[in-house]
Amino acid sequence: MTDLQAPNIEAKQRHLHDLPDRSLETGPLHRLHHARWSLLAIAIGLFWIIHQSDQTYWRGVAVMIAVLVVTMLFPRRKKVTRLRAKVQARRRTHMPDLHMRKLAAALPDPCFILDSRGIVRFTNQAGTNIFGAVKDGDPISFRIRQPDMLAALDAVMAGGSIEKVEFSHKMRSERLYEAWFTPIHLQRDHAHTPDEEPAKPDFILLLFHDQTEQKNIERMRADFVANASHELRTPLASLIGFIETLQGPAKDDPMAHERFLAIMLDQAERMSRLISDLLSLSRIEMKAHMHPETKVDLVKIVKHVADALSPLALEMGVIIETDIENDQDSQMVAGDRDELVQVLENLVENAIKYGKDGEKILLSSAPIKDAISGAPFYAIKVRDYGPGIPSEHLPRLTERFYRVDVATSREQKGTGLGLAIVKHILTRHKGRLMVESSVGKGTTFQVRLPLKA
Repeated sequence: MTDLQAPNIEAKQRHLHDLPDRSLETGPLHRLHHARWSLLAIAIGLFWIIHQSDQTYWRGVAVMIAVLVVTMLFPRRKKVTRLRAKVQARRRTHMPDLHMRKLAAALPDPCFILDSRGIVRFTNQAGTNIFGAVKDGDPISFRIRQPDMLAALDAVMAGGSIEKVEFSHKMRSERLYEAWFTPIHLQRDHAHTPDEEPAKPDFILLLFHDQTEQKNIERMRADFVANASHELRTPLASLIGFIETLQGPAKDDPMAHERFLAIMLDQAERMSRLISDLLSLSRIEMKAHMHPETKVDLVKIVKHVADALSPLALEMGVIIETDIENDQDSQMVAGDRDELVQVLENLVENAIKYGKDGEKILLSSAPIKDAISGAPFYAIKVRDYGPGIPSEHLPRLTERFYRVDVATSREQKGTGLGLAIVKHILTRHKGRLMVESSVGKGTTFQVRLPLKA
């Protein structure tokens, strides 16, 4: 029975605003009939009061006649009329109802509910976290002053349709949003002639959708393609030039052949290294969401890398020293052994190439606790005593193709992708890369990996 009545109730509520305002009933007798029980109760009450106070009955009759006259002349409004009056009163105060506020509060994106004048009437938690405390009753222009945003708001307040605006907000870093102004009409839409002005909205929903990560990915993809094309085009152009020279003017010059072929080999190896690093980076990114679960021993990995790169270090006049706390014990973490070896090899090779002036590299590993969260980590440090890195370069070291010194990097056969690969591998392992450097005192790269539970 309840299920059958529900559609009827919803239909009545849906057509509430279409009901005519019939304040008067059919006539005085109908009003007396409608209020008969109230009048009977009043009559009994008057009779009892007169009887208890020994008053004359004509006074009670006079009061009763006055009640009857008032009942006949002033009609009682129906329930639907009273409900509609409450809705209209709420509209006049420009306040959203409870259901609208609950819906806005459930949205994960920053959201504001504005009235028809652009006054803030509700802000959800995400909006408060990003834009700070916005007081109900303040114009949204107090918080947002970009001309495009205000123009879109004016257009919607004037009766326009949905407006979308690109919005940038600066806190600790710049965030990019898509701001949507959506008009909300509580009354049923009626047909308007072309000459009529569009109806102004009762409320305006202002919703922000964060586009920062998407924009950054698009920018990084464009930069990556441009940089990769440039890095490949340079050695390729060199190869083509030498081949044309060998086929032409130096065709019969044995000394030119030997010199040019050595340069061509060097350029071909440069392209091979670059392609190898690109494939490695792409392979790591494809499984970035797959966290390794295999147990590996960091002590063995550190010793393996130190032994494997010792010949290269000796050629460059550098000594690799190891300092492992309790090197007889194991330091187990969840990880991919080959990838962690690649991380340490990249860091140690960089220390050998760019920190060889210090003539020593210290490779250490020890358990530590995070100073803020107290979580346990294994910290592997690769320290060189070379010229160091200026502080303005430190935040960008892990960007693809970023080099502190382009000439030195190419001289040392670097591709500009080594630290980017390190960063992506550590992200897959839930680890972190930290850099400390002082000009003239050397650089320390610290790899933090969480302990295996």
